[in-house]
Order: sequence, then structure tokens, then C-alpha cells
Amino acid sequence: MGALGWSPARLGWFVVCGYLALFCGGIIPRAEAGCGERESPNCCTGRNNECLEYSKRKTACYCDTYCQKTGDCCEDYQRVCQISAAIDCVVGSWGPWSSCTSPCGVGSTERSRQVSVPPRNGGTPCPDLKQRRGCFGNNAICSTAKEVAKILPDSFKRNFKDPWRRPHMLMKEEKASYCVYLRVKQASAVCKLKLWSAQLVRERLVCAECQSDAMSKSDRCGGDGLESTRTFWAAASVPGCHGSWVRESSSEGCRCPPYSVLFV
Repeated sequence: MGALGWSPARLGWFVVCGYLALFCGGIIPRAEAGCGERESPNCCTGRNNECLEYSKRKTACYCDTYCQKTGDCCEDYQRVCQISAAIDCVVGSWGPWSSCTSPCGVGSTERSRQVSVPPRNGGTPCPDLKQRRGCFGNNAICSTAKEVAKILPDSFKRNFKDPWRRPHMLMKEEKASYCVYLRVKQASAVCKLKLWSAQLVRERLVCAECQSDAMSKSDRCGGDGLESTRTFWAAASVPGCHGSWVRESSSEGCRCPPYSVLFV
């Protein structure tokens, strides 16, 4: 019997078991937990909190692309997922600012830039590719846009012979009329009080005739509108009746159909 009461056979068995433990724990490496131990798929794209495994230290590690940014990838992530280094997004220089969306008054303008190198492998995403800011349009046509058209129903025909005209007085040269077709965008509630002005309702196409006596020196009627630009009108015989419209087309040497309006 030994000093501790162990027989030589039992002591020998203890030594053998100790060597086996050393061999199993030190010489034969343990299987490393990580992305390679996951069931298919081993790796995930983007951010996926379910794409995880436990390391040999029993802590959670991830096998998604996002782990490169958060720094919590499994130790075998690069090898198993065959991921190269992350590439950040690279963008070019800003382009010029666009024209103001409103030729007259408040509008907006924008500029853009292009992606030179797209992000890969969890790299930094691209910044904003467009910028927008306010602007104030002041084109040459803006003075025309500020004109307010004065209108009357076509029952007020302006072309007539003055019975009080002296024989020796020269007749004023009569210029050819022209028609303007305008889309009503807004009309005040007062316009409903008169039969002729009640037709001036939102989105209705109105024919307005410019006759010779209403023309200015530029051979046009004031406030006859601008294409694709909202201008304003007022009913001369209905106080408080006013609104806005947009010019769609015009025709030279024409007469508007009945129940239209005249420029004053």
C-alpha cells in the first residue's frame, strides 16, 4: 500500500487516465465553433440578427455582412464566407444647380452627383445623391405674369360705329382679333353671383378674345396669359370676382364662340 493507501495498480491507472486526458485535450484540437458550424447557409448578406453562432468561449458571434461594421464576426468568418475587405462608397462631385422650377416667384432647384464606387462587403453606404434648395424665379416674362387681365362677357362687343363721330375724324385702324384659350385654376366665390362669371370654375377651358380696341401699342391685350405659368384675372363688372388661369394655346385672326369673355 502506498502512503495514501493506494495500491500500485490503482496508481498506475490514474497516471494512464491523466495522459489520456492530456492527449485528448491538448494534442487533438477541439472543433472551433463559428460560421463553418452553421447549417446552410453558413453566411448571410446584409444585417441578419438570426445569422449567429457561438464561439469556443460560448459568446455569440455573427456570420452576416453587417458584422464587419459592428466587429462581432465569428473567428472563421473571413475564411468560411470568403469575404474580402470592406469597400466604402465613393461619389463624384456635385453637378450644377438646375433651373428654378418657377420662372416667376418661389420655386426650387436641385443638383445631383453620381456613384463612382458602390459599397461592397459591408462598406460605408453612399451619402445623399441629390440636394434641393429654394429659389426665386425672375425671368424676363415675369413682368407679363404680374399683369391682371380685366375681362367682360362677350355680350359687351367693343367693335361698333360711334354715332357721335364727326365726319372729318379719321377712323381708328382696326386690328385683327386673336383668341386665347386659358384653363381656370381658381375663382372666388363672388363669381357665382352673375350668370356669365359663374362659368369661370376650376379646370374649365375658357376662350378669351382680344379685340382691336383693347389692344395696347404692342398689339396685344394686357394679361393675356403665359403658357405653363399661372396668371391672374378679374371680372370688370363683378366686384370681388377674381382668380387665376394658365394659358394653353392661342389663335390669330379668330373669334371666340358665344358665351366667351373679352379682354378689356
